[in-house]
Amino acid sequence: MTAPTSRGSTTGLPAANLPGERRLSAPEFHQLGAVPAEAEWFANLDNPRTRRAYQIDLQDFMGFAGIQRPEEFRLVTRAHVLAWRKVLEERALSGATIRRKLAALSSLFEYLCEKNAVDFNPVKGAKRPKVDSNEGKTPALGDHQARALLDAPDPATLKGLRDRALLAVLLYHGLRREELCLLKVRDIHSRRGVPHLRVHGKGGRTRYLPLHPGTAERIHLYLEMAGHGITPDAPLFRPLRGPTGAAITADGVYKCVLAYAAQAKIDVQGFGVHSLRATAATNALEHEADIAKVQEWLGHANIATTRIYDRRKSRPEDSPTFKVAY
Repeated sequence: MTAPTSRGSTTGLPAANLPGERRLSAPEFHQLGAVPAEAEWFANLDNPRTRRAYQIDLQDFMGFAGIQRPEEFRLVTRAHVLAWRKVLEERALSGATIRRKLAALSSLFEYLCEKNAVDFNPVKGAKRPKVDSNEGKTPALGDHQARALLDAPDPATLKGLRDRALLAVLLYHGLRREELCLLKVRDIHSRRGVPHLRVHGKGGRTRYLPLHPGTAERIHLYLEMAGHGITPDAPLFRPLRGPTGAAITADGVYKCVLAYAAQAKIDVQGFGVHSLRATAATNALEHEADIAKVQEWLGHANIATTRIYDRRKSRPEDSPTFKVAY
């Protein structure tokens, strides 16, 4: 197949150049056509953390199977996948990790099938470890711990005001830390007369969350002192030092949250930034929020993910222990 040389050449109409238009040269056209399907698949993964994790998982499989060239994916069979799964189990990896690795491989093969680069997906039907209902549950904070964390930053400093607003966004709205980093000043806006937060979620999905009054007040005080509230395109949360106009990084959020947790003497095994999302979801469900609404609020594609945060059946205060009386 040869590259088209002019617009309209297939219809017999004369080519029309648009102002400032740049056409691909024939070598560039063929070079793009030669991009392997697996490279396109990687490029289509929007989330950098997902892309990094899947890349590691794929390199793991390729190392195990001895794959060195893209065309060798055509030789992979179900037997290769099952043998790799057995090795992963022997390495004592968690069920969640093994499921993710198999999901990464399956996702790649589904894409290769769509591109007619392979004939079938050898991962399809391969049994994956069962989901342990207690596995991977991010710890949630108790109400007193959440309040202590919210009050930990010093309201007399710019850093303290920023961090008080940042913690409120996480604890009252259940955002992922990447979503928090993407927020801009213009993402605080009114819908039907109610202040909302526009959240840019996974897969390019946008959701609109009513702004909690406590969060709104904290953001107002922070922007008033920071001075960038009049710049709609400015990142909402910015580092105190570094390039002007830069947004706070995911690592910056992580360090910030852990520092205040230590200050508030919160000692919870497995605690991290995601614990604040788990806390928000758990608290909303315990206060009788509709689980379908919570799913939409968190931006979950599947309600099964939301159910992980529904711990109402395992509340200590509901245990028979506290029903025993002598």
